[in-house]
Amino acid sequence: MTTSNLTLPQGMNIAKDGWYTELGSMWPGQGLSLQVKEVLYRGRSQYQDIAVFESAAYGRVLVLDGVIQCTDRDEFSYQEMMTHLPLCALERPAQRALVVGGGDGGVLRELARHPSLQEIHIAEIDAGVIEASKRYFPGMSIGFSDLRVTVNVCDGIKFVQDAAEGSYDVIIVDSSDPVGPAEVLFQQPFFEAMHRALRPGGVICTQAESLWLHLDIISSLADMCKQVFVGGSVTYAYTTIPTYPSGQIGMMLCCKEQQLDLRAPRQPAPGPNKDLGIGPLRYYNSEVHKAAFVLPQYAADALKDSLTHR
Repeated sequence: MTTSNLTLPQGMNIAKDGWYTELGSMWPGQGLSLQVKEVLYRGRSQYQDIAVFESAAYGRVLVLDGVIQCTDRDEFSYQEMMTHLPLCALERPAQRALVVGGGDGGVLRELARHPSLQEIHIAEIDAGVIEASKRYFPGMSIGFSDLRVTVNVCDGIKFVQDAAEGSYDVIIVDSSDPVGPAEVLFQQPFFEAMHRALRPGGVICTQAESLWLHLDIISSLADMCKQVFVGGSVTYAYTTIPTYPSGQIGMMLCCKEQQLDLRAPRQPAPGPNKDLGIGPLRYYNSEVHKAAFVLPQYAADALKDSLTHR
């Protein structure tokens, strides 16, 4: 997800001369270009511009306020890692999960692989994203079909604040970049609310930007998490995804009141959900889990005082 004041005006032109170029203030001086075969949808919800186009190389592409959110070709690397890193690191299988954001349904699809889950809640502020995904991205939005899922179209921050203490085993925040309205999702009051909503030994996983572009943001976030998750653990992982700026995106994982080494998978990788037509995993496995936390030296040096395990 993203916000309109993040995107440069040039990046809003979906099919200029048959190409879409993603330009934004958080990745200055560079832009990813995709050849556009057909613009399938262009509209505006209450909160943001929504566009879907068919690309020549990556299949269908969802764009919010001029920034790529997902593509048919590579979305699984992000969705699988955001979901299975926290769930497979838990000491006991999760029973209750919350997704904040994630209106494309991809994280829900991955949660649907876990038979231990009894309840899956999602708090997404923009119904327009859910509607667009259901229409144009059935492979992701299939997650909404799981009978364990309860959809809440609402302010995700308030939903977390109103949650009962200790009510979730895992909270996954598929958030926008920390600009404009989404900035609060990177601030201490929201993380304190998530900490309260987690059970002891529970884990949060939140989108945590690119090591190549946003190391200063990641450092501040890790330091804040260390202050909130006192007595717990704070770790950083990342995955590769070609259509995100720099081809890489990270996740901050934190455990409540237990110094659990989240680098170690304790639960088996989940399999298909045949009832929903969800096939085998394509990115995540136990070896990728462990490797995702191995940081390049410059990042390890920058984060060494904030991460519990590195």
